[in-house]
Amino acid sequence: MKINTIFTCTNCGAQYAKWQGRCLDCGKWGTLVEETAEIKKEERNVSADKPINLATLAQAKQSRLISGIDEFDRVLGGGLVVGSFILLGGDPGVGKSTLALEICKKIKNVLYVSGEESAIQIKIRAERLALDMDELKFLPQTNIEKIIATGKELRPQLLIIDSIQTISTADSPAAPGSVAQITACAAKLLEFCKQNNISTIIIGHVTKDGFVAGPKTLEHLVDVVLYLENDNQNYLKILRGVKNRFGSIGEIGVFEMAAAGLKEIKDPAQIFLESDNKNSAGAVTAIIMEGSRPFFVEVQSLCNKTFFGYPQRKASGYDLNRLQMLAAVLAKHGKINLANQDIYLNIAGGLKIKETGADLAVCLAIISALNEKPLPNKCLAIGEVGLSGEVRSVPQLERRIKEARKMDYGNIFIPATKNPPAGGNIKAIKNISEAAGLIK
Repeated sequence: MKINTIFTCTNCGAQYAKWQGRCLDCGKWGTLVEETAEIKKEERNVSADKPINLATLAQAKQSRLISGIDEFDRVLGGGLVVGSFILLGGDPGVGKSTLALEICKKIKNVLYVSGEESAIQIKIRAERLALDMDELKFLPQTNIEKIIATGKELRPQLLIIDSIQTISTADSPAAPGSVAQITACAAKLLEFCKQNNISTIIIGHVTKDGFVAGPKTLEHLVDVVLYLENDNQNYLKILRGVKNRFGSIGEIGVFEMAAAGLKEIKDPAQIFLESDNKNSAGAVTAIIMEGSRPFFVEVQSLCNKTFFGYPQRKASGYDLNRLQMLAAVLAKHGKINLANQDIYLNIAGGLKIKETGADLAVCLAIISALNEKPLPNKCLAIGEVGLSGEVRSVPQLERRIKEARKMDYGNIFIPATKNPPAGGNIKAIKNISEAAGLIK
């Protein structure tokens, strides 16, 4: 047996062979503590473990807990899987605690643990949400060992931790909220959750970089990672799944913060469009898919003569790099001079577009704004634009066209596919130069 001296960071848990003033992993000063580690060179006799035959396991009577919030259950793939470990992240004040209490309405025997709010504060919010407080057990506690002991005694269907940054364990000498504490507490909660088959939701705050405060390994520990986001106008709350072991991550849930809590928006297809969708230069309607749900958005563009040597490209709700690429395609293959034009692009309503199905609408909006001529009335564009100027097909094209026809769009511009859908209001476009000819 050999004894070695190592230096461990009390903030992030990183280890070093020699002492140094600053931890290279987290950047903190004076956090390295000297520890001794015993290294045994002799082999240890470890007995083999018995594997489990999955065919002999009896399936649970209830595999999912239905929260009664359709938008939340849709994102999870049909409800909370019994025994699942879920991370709910978001900016401070976005509505994570409100959503967690809303989930408690239809689920019986819930243990709500809070290290941030007192019992009176939780009661005030529960009364505002019209929550049945007889089925909700509240525990103001920050010690993970006491939380787990209480959970083993009460055996709740659902355990909610608000938030993981306030929970600590005596096994880690690091300060509460540090990377080492969050990792240690999450690991103990995961073990408790899986051994006792109790669904657990842990709430985590998001840093300025857009990540859950703590190590990236926290997302690898959990089964589901959900993010609650604000739109640009702080009007809508969008619940988005970025990891789900039990379903798809393509679905999103849309909520509106009302006086009585979060209100579901069950048909959000038209919420990003104005009711009087008047035809104007630089405005084109696009339809994008978030999972299996269509959203109509208005793409707005403004072209203005630049007063500097280098033209500006600004985008709100759209990827700036993709805007610059589309502007280069318009200049190269569409023969449109944008060298002396500042381009400003906006997705009305505050939705952030990540897919490429709105490329054609973006190009048409720029051309319309440059020429100061609107497109035909009730116009909608669908398609991806490639670097060679071709208009490419997008997933679920037929579904998008079907939704556009329901909205009575008179002009639907789509990519020129081998088997284009029939209809007098549909026009197939092969390339970007052909698209430029639509605006005269």
